[in-house]
Amino acid sequence: PASATQSFQPDRKYISKMKLSLLTFAALAGATSAFVPAPQANVARVAAVFMAEEEAATEEAEEAAPAPAPAAPTYTCMSREAILAEPNTIEFGQKWDPLGLSDLGSDETIAWFRHAEVKHGRVAMAAFVGWWAVGAGLRLPGELATGIDFASIPSKGLEAWDAVPGWGKAQMLLFAGLIEFHDELFHSRRGEGGHYLRGGVPGKNMVPGLYDPLGFSSKKTPEQLARGRSVELKNGRLAMIGFAGLWAEASIPGSVPFQPDC
Repeated sequence: PASATQSFQPDRKYISKMKLSLLTFAALAGATSAFVPAPQANVARVAAVFMAEEEAATEEAEEAAPAPAPAAPTYTCMSREAILAEPNTIEFGQKWDPLGLSDLGSDETIAWFRHAEVKHGRVAMAAFVGWWAVGAGLRLPGELATGIDFASIPSKGLEAWDAVPGWGKAQMLLFAGLIEFHDELFHSRRGEGGHYLRGGVPGKNMVPGLYDPLGFSSKKTPEQLARGRSVELKNGRLAMIGFAGLWAEASIPGSVPFQPDC
């Protein structure tokens, strides 16, 4: 038994080594404790890391979420089909649009196209009649400007335009600009159904007294008004082609077959 007890006693050298290791570990732990922040700082650091991770997760969720759909407009523009229903296409049997312009954009795009077409057609009709009147020798009485009588204006279209003084040309362009401005303004404020891009009728003149000052159109039926719009569109298109032919012949003689000197 004595020998058995002695066999279970640990080696003194081993115990000394263990004590030395523990003392060394304690010394190192004590030396490094000076660089460890206080418990409050540790808590603040953990909270900051947690908040940063939460914010990152929130941003990822917002980026992954689909964008909200835009609010539906409160107006209804005239549809593409309703605009292109006029005028009729008896001449071609179908809509003549080789470039596919009527397929571009939205209903608002087509409404703007139609409004511009009607205006350009009206200007072209007035320009064609004016060119013809000057070429036919018709003149207004009095003076165009100081020292320039209407009777002295040349009979050819571009030469007659060149004879107008610069300030006279500026007045005409300014007058056209004022008509355009007030037409847009009155479309927004007085147009039945609103602006022509917001439900109003494209091409409708809104400047008081400029078109139909005697109010003949107010006595027409809806069918007659629809036919009048179709006729105006077709005449305007023809006038644009006719005025382009006059200008081409005046600029380049012989460029338009069977067109006399103008």
